Amino acid sequence: MSKKSRSRGGGGASGDDHEDLARPPPLQAVLLADSFTLKFRPITLERPKVLLPLVHMPMIEYTLTWLESAGVDEAFVFCCAHSHQVKEYLDKSGWAGKAGAGSMSVTAVESHDAISAGDALRVIYERGVIHGDFVLISGDTISNMSLKDALQEHMDRKKKDPLAVMTMILKHSKPSILTHQTRLGNDEIVMAIDPETKELLYYEDRADTSHLYVTIDKDILTNNSTLQLHNDMEDCYIDICSPEVLSLFTDNFDYQHLRRHFVKGLLVDDIMGYKLYTHELRSGYAARIDNFRSYDTVSKDVIQRWTYPMVPDVISNRDCSESRLHRQGIYKASDVTLSHSAQIGASSVVGSATSIGDHCKVLNSVIGEGCKIGKNVLINGSYVWDNVIIEDGCKVSNSLVCDGVHLKAGAIVEPGCVLSFNVEVGKNVVVPAHSKVSLLPQPSNEDSDEELEYADTNSGVTESTPFSSMRSNGDQATVPSEEDESGTSKIGTCGVVGYIWTSGDTGILEEWRQSIAPIPKEKLEELQHAVSEDDGSEDESNNPTLPDKDDSSDIAVEDDDPFSKFEKEVEETFQRALGGGVNRDNLILEINGLRLAYSLQHADCAGAVFYSVMKSALVAAQSTNDTLLKTTAEALGKWKDLLRNYTKTIDEEV
Repeated sequence: MSKKSRSRGGGGASGDDHEDLARPPPLQAVLLADSFTLKFRPITLERPKVLLPLVHMPMIEYTLTWLESAGVDEAFVFCCAHSHQVKEYLDKSGWAGKAGAGSMSVTAVESHDAISAGDALRVIYERGVIHGDFVLISGDTISNMSLKDALQEHMDRKKKDPLAVMTMILKHSKPSILTHQTRLGNDEIVMAIDPETKELLYYEDRADTSHLYVTIDKDILTNNSTLQLHNDMEDCYIDICSPEVLSLFTDNFDYQHLRRHFVKGLLVDDIMGYKLYTHELRSGYAARIDNFRSYDTVSKDVIQRWTYPMVPDVISNRDCSESRLHRQGIYKASDVTLSHSAQIGASSVVGSATSIGDHCKVLNSVIGEGCKIGKNVLINGSYVWDNVIIEDGCKVSNSLVCDGVHLKAGAIVEPGCVLSFNVEVGKNVVVPAHSKVSLLPQPSNEDSDEELEYADTNSGVTESTPFSSMRSNGDQATVPSEEDESGTSKIGTCGVVGYIWTSGDTGILEEWRQSIAPIPKEKLEELQHAVSEDDGSEDESNNPTLPDKDDSSDIAVEDDDPFSKFEKEVEETFQRALGGGVNRDNLILEINGLRLAYSLQHADCAGAVFYSVMKSALVAAQSTNDTLLKTTAEALGKWKDLLRNYTKTIDEEV
């Protein structure tokens, strides 16, 4: 994208000193060029995530271009993993220094000791480069939004309340009709927001979607007359911060993760009283690339021009021919060599100096620069990076193929695969679905908290799966594998040159959730079945949470929990009263008997009765929100005398 030069105040003498004093301070930004996660391994062992191509352009190019267009004057790029590559890119692309940097100056801040975002911000604080409010963003975030309104809101709040230290950019995201989740594979976020002030009151980024409840501290409900509970908001990881944010990280070395530690820490800190606010993005685009599935989603958004002007025909690699937009959303460089019998499908991108042979089909895919694709090749829903060789008769489905990969004739790459740099797949070899293949062995000591993006050079290697597990396409068999000194296995010219990685943390997030591949049919059925069970309002999925818990994470109620048993028995008794089996006076006697049997208080009875009343209203209301409101009011009016028996004091009412 061409950069407009803008006159900056500086060296020359001027008689307009009063104008310089009135001029607002320059807007600064901190860009984290390290994600401090392992989700893009094995690729990020060789190249930092921010330099991975997203529709032909490194992710960081989108982020820097947006920051400049949003009015940022000075950006500091914090780099740790493969910092020399990041600095080299900034120099080569013209962002670093004055020459070619346009109106935004870009400075790299390097550290080899940081293992988290918290460490990165502590380094920024120590360098003393931030002098006012700043934008904090991850280098894997793509946006075209205007910052004007969010910045103004932040500044106005600070004038009224100096304790307002951060404004987080959020966007509304409708859950998928198929999966009922906002973005499958990402953390399911639940947050509570004051609808009037937009103050963030509660944030949980590891919500358990298998249940229909979350645990919220009762003080939040006591201290706030109204709040909105959201599970339909996406965190864009774009924050407007006061300088105090950096000092807070410096004062609290426990703050490592931006959300899990810092945001949650401030929300429960009653001493300092700092406040976090939100700004909902109502126009424009913003999304973070968190894993391979969101990489696929954002790539499609770029191709379909939701990110305009961050699109291939506007920003392009300065060293190669520009892509041109053709009909059906097809982008093609002017120097592509394309056979007359080859077919390029809708929403596809083909890069400079690439040749595509006879009877090939490229459907809904991105092909990089300098690729050589033979005859009768099918590439569907995939991302093929630069200088890849795909010989005749190959098939690549919903996979990611990195620079320099060589697929020999007849090779098949099944959905969900990741072939890292310079991997070779032999003739007629079938790479099984969801395989991750790299020339580098898999490190054995991956951090379970996902704090390191790059490999420890002293780490050991795990026993990667032997490539004998890869089957042959046709009658040609793969050659026997030869084990290297580490116990991992490689295959020769008829198999695959490289290591196959085992899936990590499959107990927390299964591989298919974060994959480029379409959702497997059986998994989709499981998701739909789980949602249908929740909609049935069965007792198991609506068990209440334990009271008076300080932990803000979701708490599953065990079957042998006394309060859970008490609440179930109260509900059963209440249901009999609804059906006419128990009159009101006897209902009170039975509930009192249960209270004594379980050694509980009147407030516990009030909570159990209130839950039963509200649930009866929810079951009765089957149509609109208005119907639900009306039914709830009727139920509360009908049973208010019963509730009064157990709410003798204000505390019991609360």
